[in-house]
Amino acid sequence: MDENQTEGVKEFILSGFSHTSSIEAALFALFLFFYVSTWVGNVLIMVTVASDRYLNSSPMYFLLGNLSFLDLCYSTITTPKLLADFLQNEKLIPYDQCIVQLFFLHFVGAAEMFLLTVMAYDRYVAICRPLYYTTVMSRELCSLFVAASWIGGFTHSIVQTILTICLPFCGPNQVDNFFCDVPPIIKLACADTFVIDLLMVSNSGLISTSSFVVLVSSYTTILVKIRSKEGRRKALSTCASHLMVVTLFFGPCIFIYARPFSTFSVDKMVSVLYNVITPMLNPLIYTLRNKEVKSAMQKLWDRSGLGKNQET
Repeated sequence: MDENQTEGVKEFILSGFSHTSSIEAALFALFLFFYVSTWVGNVLIMVTVASDRYLNSSPMYFLLGNLSFLDLCYSTITTPKLLADFLQNEKLIPYDQCIVQLFFLHFVGAAEMFLLTVMAYDRYVAICRPLYYTTVMSRELCSLFVAASWIGGFTHSIVQTILTICLPFCGPNQVDNFFCDVPPIIKLACADTFVIDLLMVSNSGLISTSSFVVLVSSYTTILVKIRSKEGRRKALSTCASHLMVVTLFFGPCIFIYARPFSTFSVDKMVSVLYNVITPMLNPLIYTLRNKEVKSAMQKLWDRSGLGKNQET
């Protein structure tokens, strides 16, 4: 037997997008813009929510601030490594770092899924039970929901990680993606992965699909309970931003994780959509359609003195 195959794989090679220096330079500039925009947008939302008394006391905006924090974390797990790889000829990642990246990717990703589900419940209570909204969605319950989202994400991720590190890797080490994730990694295992594949699809696919079904059911219930056309129009207007975020996040996740890993290849563009683009777009989606957030941002801008300095 080849000596290299008797030893465990010490590092993986990420395939990336291109090996042409000019193309990689352009991609570096593009993804750097995406990453900076993600930081600026999400930090701005967190600061706005924290500094505005009304937004900070509102359950919906408390959850939105936590979503922005998760988006920042989610983007930071993969994008800095991607940017560094654009500047290098060999896109290597040590085995240990690969597993750590995989763990946090599923940890934060699952936590965001659970939080989006909580936000759908928040909209249901706000629209269908407005008189009890502040009582039901108290700060204590919202904090409990956020903590439960993180715990759920950790539980999901630790299962995925343990199943992955139990696999032997002794042969090919070319990961068909720009970051370490379960589907491309388990394809490299030098063992029968049918059972592991089934367990992982059941875990990831079940979480993403069931959360999405709960979300759709929540909004369907809202529309069914509202009889008037004007009421439905207002409900759709209120929930439109959340529906857009849910579609952008859950669509790619279901596409990737709710099917057998060993049978289908992962589309890198789909990975870019939910790893890089969605965290950048979320602040735009929530602020462009929300007068309260825009008003709070304007007040924050005025308090900072930057607006007055520009006028003078």
